[in-house]
Amino acid sequence: MRYEVRVNEKTPPATVRVFIALAPPDHAKEELARELRPAYGTHPHVRWNRIEDWHITLAFLGELPAATVPLLRPPLAGLAASHRPPHLALRGSGHFDDRVLWSGVEGDLDELHTLAADVRSAVRGCGVAFVDRPLRPHLTLARARRGDRTSAGEIAAELAGFTGRRWPAERLHLVGSNVGRSSGPIHYRDIEAWSFGNGIHTGT
Repeated sequence: MRYEVRVNEKTPPATVRVFIALAPPDHAKEELARELRPAYGTHPHVRWNRIEDWHITLAFLGELPAATVPLLRPPLAGLAASHRPPHLALRGSGHFDDRVLWSGVEGDLDELHTLAADVRSAVRGCGVAFVDRPLRPHLTLARARRGDRTSAGEIAAELAGFTGRRWPAERLHLVGSNVGRSSGPIHYRDIEAWSFGNGIHTGT
């Protein structure tokens, strides 16, 4: 029985939950984390996302066969090389459905929407089907527990005046998560990430 457990733990998953995103640099995350510090103390029962997992989702692909993921690498690498990095900043806050707390994003939003559209086109070109939701640039910070309809709004109100410094997005990230495989907190890992280029498009 113990032998079987060890083999199962080493067996790669048949599917991977995947999304494509941008990540703020460390200094931008630290700036927002300092602003959030009082809320960490006043709202300890909120499920806070790990700071290292903060990201801006461009395309959520959901659960994919593990064998499909390598197909995404070449087109995403080429796409990143042909886009110049959008300059963004974190600003303000809000909440979805009274429970999901987020920070807003400002800056080169037209370029961000163009990048997201190109990413989604590249994914479709690989034959990957996904739900093409409208892009709402944001950084998810926390989730209030079921039945808690006030914490997210209270924290969002405290962050309403926050404006972070601008920063260039450095890389395009292909990310996998452990959603559905663990009863613990959600964790994310880079499958791969590609640096942005000079903005000279080579065809997408």
